[in-house]
Amino acid sequence: MRKTVLAAVTAVSIAAVGGGALIAYGQPAPPAGPAPNGPAIEAPQTPSGPGTQWQRRPGEWRQGMMRRRWMQARTFGLLFRPADRQLTPPDVQKIAEAFLLWNGNHTWKVIDVAPTSDGQVSFAYAAPDNTVIARFSIDTKTGRLTRTG
Repeated sequence: MRKTVLAAVTAVSIAAVGGGALIAYGQPAPPAGPAPNGPAIEAPQTPSGPGTQWQRRPGEWRQGMMRRRWMQARTFGLLFRPADRQLTPPDVQKIAEAFLLWNGNHTWKVIDVAPTSDGQVSFAYAAPDNTVIARFSIDTKTGRLTRTG
């Protein structure tokens, strides 16, 4: 008799915990219709669908961030970044041209690549008619890019 009661209490406890978890983490999405006394209420939009950010388990955001960081580290894990990159003007020209190609721009070009007195290399993006669009400089040691004009 005692074993039967203990088994029944255990089954009810497991069912209660499972039901409580479903209630606690299974919130429905907010309504997207017009409010009774005001403007329409919109459901929040997220990359994974409308209103789903309310239905995530605790810690799921952190797990996604760690997974992304792990994938980035694994992708570029073979590359070593030295403290001093020793960039030269031809290197900066290649970097600037690669940026244009990476973003699908085949019409602009890189002009006026020249070292400056403060350890940087400056360059400009120009239209096909040599009209300067923007000027940048790259630190030859760290590779940090700054817009100068």
